[in-house]
Amino acid sequence: MKVILQRVTEAKVVVAGEVIGAIKKGVLVFVAVEKGDGETQAAAMVRKVQAFRLFPSGEKKNMDLSTADVGGEFLVVSQFTLAADCNDGNRPSFDPAAPPDVAEKLYEYFVAQLSQGPCRVATGKFRAMMEVSLVNDGPVTFILESK
Repeated sequence: MKVILQRVTEAKVVVAGEVIGAIKKGVLVFVAVEKGDGETQAAAMVRKVQAFRLFPSGEKKNMDLSTADVGGEFLVVSQFTLAADCNDGNRPSFDPAAPPDVAEKLYEYFVAQLSQGPCRVATGKFRAMMEVSLVNDGPVTFILESK
Protein backbone atom coordinates (compact mmCIF):
# COMPACT_ATOMS: atom_id res chain seq x y z
CA MET A 1 0.00 0.00 0.00
CA LYS A 2 1.26 3.43 -0.91
CA VAL A 3 -0.09 6.64 0.55
CA ILE A 4 0.71 10.25 -0.26
CA LEU A 5 -0.04 12.80 2.46
CA GLN A 6 -0.33 16.46 1.51
CA ARG A 7 -0.90 19.06 4.21
CA VAL A 8 -3.57 21.43 2.90
CA THR A 9 -5.46 24.55 3.86
CA GLU A 10 -8.30 23.26 1.67
CA ALA A 11 -8.99 20.51 -0.85
CA LYS A 12 -11.93 19.17 -2.81
CA VAL A 13 -12.93 16.46 -5.26
CA VAL A 14 -15.30 17.12 -8.15
CA VAL A 15 -16.99 14.35 -10.17
CA ALA A 16 -19.17 15.23 -13.17
CA GLY A 17 -19.29 18.88 -12.11
CA GLU A 18 -20.39 18.11 -8.53
CA VAL A 19 -18.27 18.54 -5.38
CA ILE A 20 -18.42 15.14 -3.67
CA GLY A 21 -15.80 15.68 -0.98
CA ALA A 22 -14.19 18.77 0.52
CA ILE A 23 -12.14 19.75 3.55
CA LYS A 24 -10.59 22.85 5.03
CA LYS A 25 -7.39 22.55 7.10
CA GLY A 26 -6.14 18.99 7.10
CA VAL A 27 -4.57 16.31 4.95
CA LEU A 28 -5.29 15.13 1.43
CA VAL A 29 -4.60 11.38 1.42
CA PHE A 30 -4.00 9.59 -1.88
CA VAL A 31 -4.23 5.79 -1.48
CA ALA A 32 -2.95 3.04 -3.79
CA VAL A 33 -3.64 -0.62 -3.03
CA GLU A 34 -1.05 -3.05 -4.36
CA LYS A 35 -1.15 -6.79 -4.98
CA GLY A 36 -0.65 -8.64 -1.70
CA ASP A 37 -2.11 -5.86 0.46
CA GLY A 38 -4.77 -6.79 2.97
CA GLU A 39 -6.56 -5.46 6.01
CA THR A 40 -3.38 -5.80 8.09
CA GLN A 41 -1.50 -3.34 5.85
CA ALA A 42 -4.51 -1.02 5.59
CA ALA A 43 -5.05 -0.91 9.37
CA ALA A 44 -1.36 -0.23 9.98
CA MET A 45 -1.40 2.55 7.40
CA VAL A 46 -4.48 4.11 9.00
CA ARG A 47 -2.72 4.16 12.38
CA LYS A 48 0.32 5.77 10.77
CA VAL A 49 -1.79 8.41 8.98
CA GLN A 50 -3.72 9.24 12.15
CA ALA A 51 -0.58 9.62 14.25
CA PHE A 52 1.66 11.23 11.62
CA ARG A 53 2.89 14.62 12.76
CA LEU A 54 2.97 17.07 9.87
CA PHE A 55 1.66 20.27 11.46
CA PRO A 56 3.88 22.86 13.12
CA SER A 57 3.83 23.81 16.77
CA GLY A 58 5.38 26.83 18.39
CA GLU A 59 7.69 29.37 16.90
CA LYS A 60 10.25 26.83 15.66
CA LYS A 61 7.69 25.46 13.19
CA ASN A 62 8.68 21.88 14.05
CA MET A 63 6.26 19.27 12.77
CA ASP A 64 5.04 18.12 16.17
CA LEU A 65 1.26 17.92 15.75
CA SER A 66 -1.01 15.35 14.13
CA THR A 67 -4.13 16.13 12.14
CA ALA A 68 -6.30 15.48 15.22
CA ASP A 69 -4.09 17.78 17.33
CA VAL A 70 -4.95 20.72 15.07
CA GLY A 71 -8.63 19.86 14.58
CA GLY A 72 -7.97 18.99 10.95
CA GLU A 73 -9.82 16.82 8.45
CA PHE A 74 -8.90 14.11 5.95
CA LEU A 75 -9.87 13.91 2.28
CA VAL A 76 -9.15 10.36 1.04
CA VAL A 77 -8.81 9.74 -2.70
CA SER A 78 -8.08 6.43 -4.40
CA GLN A 79 -5.18 6.77 -6.85
CA PHE A 80 -4.05 3.48 -8.38
CA THR A 81 -1.38 5.24 -10.46
CA LEU A 82 0.79 5.45 -7.33
CA ALA A 83 1.26 1.69 -7.66
CA ALA A 84 2.73 2.01 -11.15
CA ASP A 85 6.11 0.54 -12.02
CA CYS A 86 7.90 3.23 -14.02
CA ASN A 87 11.34 1.65 -14.21
CA ASP A 88 11.25 0.23 -17.75
CA GLY A 89 10.59 2.32 -20.81
CA ASN A 90 8.39 5.37 -20.99
CA ARG A 91 5.00 3.82 -20.28
CA PRO A 92 3.97 2.96 -16.71
CA SER A 93 3.05 -0.63 -15.89
CA PHE A 94 0.14 -1.02 -13.52
CA ASP A 95 0.89 -4.69 -12.84
CA PRO A 96 1.76 -3.97 -9.16
CA ALA A 97 -1.72 -2.50 -8.54
CA ALA A 98 -4.34 -4.72 -6.92
CA PRO A 99 -7.31 -5.71 -9.11
CA PRO A 100 -10.11 -3.11 -8.89
CA ASP A 101 -12.50 -5.28 -6.85
CA VAL A 102 -9.80 -6.04 -4.25
CA ALA A 103 -8.56 -2.43 -4.23
CA GLU A 104 -12.05 -1.03 -3.75
CA LYS A 105 -12.72 -3.23 -0.71
CA LEU A 106 -9.42 -2.23 0.91
CA TYR A 107 -9.94 1.43 0.05
CA GLU A 108 -13.38 1.29 1.71
CA TYR A 109 -11.85 -0.52 4.70
CA PHE A 110 -9.15 2.17 4.95
CA VAL A 111 -11.80 4.93 4.90
CA ALA A 112 -13.98 3.13 7.46
CA GLN A 113 -11.06 2.65 9.84
CA LEU A 114 -9.90 6.25 9.43
CA SER A 115 -13.47 7.46 10.05
CA GLN A 116 -13.44 5.80 13.46
CA GLY A 117 -10.83 8.32 14.60
CA PRO A 118 -11.46 11.83 15.88
CA CYS A 119 -11.14 13.60 12.52
CA ARG A 120 -13.86 14.19 9.94
CA VAL A 121 -13.21 12.18 6.75
CA ALA A 122 -14.37 13.12 3.25
CA THR A 123 -13.71 11.00 0.17
CA GLY A 124 -13.48 10.92 -3.56
CA LYS A 125 -15.28 8.27 -5.61
CA PHE A 126 -13.56 4.98 -6.39
CA ARG A 127 -13.00 4.34 -10.13
CA ALA A 128 -14.41 7.74 -11.09
CA MET A 129 -12.68 10.37 -13.17
CA MET A 130 -12.06 13.01 -10.52
CA GLU A 131 -10.86 16.58 -10.49
CA VAL A 132 -8.86 17.09 -7.31
CA SER A 133 -7.92 20.60 -6.28
CA LEU A 134 -5.92 21.62 -3.26
CA VAL A 135 -3.95 24.36 -1.64
CA ASN A 136 -0.81 22.64 -0.38
CA ASP A 137 0.26 24.18 2.92
CA GLY A 138 4.02 24.52 3.00
CA PRO A 139 4.21 22.74 0.60
CA VAL A 140 4.32 19.63 2.76
CA THR A 141 4.10 16.21 1.09
CA PHE A 142 5.09 12.77 2.42
CA ILE A 143 5.15 9.30 0.84
CA LEU A 144 4.30 6.33 3.07
CA GLU A 145 4.68 2.70 2.02
CA SER A 146 3.57 -0.39 3.88
CA LYS A 147 6.27 -2.64 2.40
